[in-house]
Amino acid sequence: MSVPTSIEFHPEFRSRSVSKLVLVFFLLPCLAWCADVLPSWNDGPTRRSIVEFVEKVTTEGSADFVPLPDRIAVFDNDGTLISEQPLYVQFAYAIDRVKELAPRHPEWRKKEPFKSALEGRLTTLESESHEKAFADLVFATCDEMTTTEIDQAATKWLATARNPKTGRLQTEMTFQPMRELLEYLRSKGFKTFIVSGAGIEFMRNYTEKIYGIPPEQVIGSNVKMRLESRNGSTELVLVPEMEFLNNRQGKPMGIYKHIGRRPIMAFGNSDGDFEMLQWTTSGESPRFGAIIHHDDAERETAYDRKSHIGRLDKALDEAPSRKWTVVSMKNDWKTIFSSQ
Repeated sequence: MSVPTSIEFHPEFRSRSVSKLVLVFFLLPCLAWCADVLPSWNDGPTRRSIVEFVEKVTTEGSADFVPLPDRIAVFDNDGTLISEQPLYVQFAYAIDRVKELAPRHPEWRKKEPFKSALEGRLTTLESESHEKAFADLVFATCDEMTTTEIDQAATKWLATARNPKTGRLQTEMTFQPMRELLEYLRSKGFKTFIVSGAGIEFMRNYTEKIYGIPPEQVIGSNVKMRLESRNGSTELVLVPEMEFLNNRQGKPMGIYKHIGRRPIMAFGNSDGDFEMLQWTTSGESPRFGAIIHHDDAERETAYDRKSHIGRLDKALDEAPSRKWTVVSMKNDWKTIFSSQ
């Protein structure tokens, strides 16, 4: 009896076997990658709901497939991507600018909100009128500055500015789980936009560096400008008058004016984001809305309904009926800050 030195398989069987091997080798890296998606998020309903939504709208052949041009995700900034306590980042910048410019304006020592800013009384600035105080400080510190000068001043401040509560650099106060989410969405063909009530000129100085979001994908409030010649150069000069307030109802308007498409995903953390989530999730195709709930007093700050900064009341109540996902910082995130 002779022993065969090789085994011949039927061509069809051999073809199927090779195809299966190729498929296995292709899937193994994919499965390993999928296991690493959003590593700073605890495995649970929240993380799964995000991943399941993204996978179904980006998988060709899926009934919920969304073409690349329509894969738009919008994010509030303060409180959603970066800590907003005890003050919004730009609010802290404006206070420091007031202190820097105070010698030129002795009248500020007797006039609010400048008086409180100079004396360090943050509780006054956190009152119900904090939005007006914020606007007054920003207007006063950008008056007659060119866009180039604003960029230089903001960049210089951000290089050393620290959060008054934690002592960390302001740029280290970003939320690691949200930065992972931004990267994950972009890897799946999404365009990610910031939609914030803060000044667009200020935010554009750091969003690309810390979030990977370029200036053209930042939507914010803006003041009026004029074009003029200075020292032989043509410059844009800021005028201390609001042109567009990108907050509450202004957010959907800002999105449409800037992008021209309704997003399919929206992330916020306060009632100021309500209309953005409402408009985003009212579209016909698959939609996803989420609220970041600051409920971790130990690792960050716990606040919602009674907070003067980032108040979350109406949106929290209506989230279940509107099928918005409420992200618990305490339960859904393994870590909070990127610097950790």
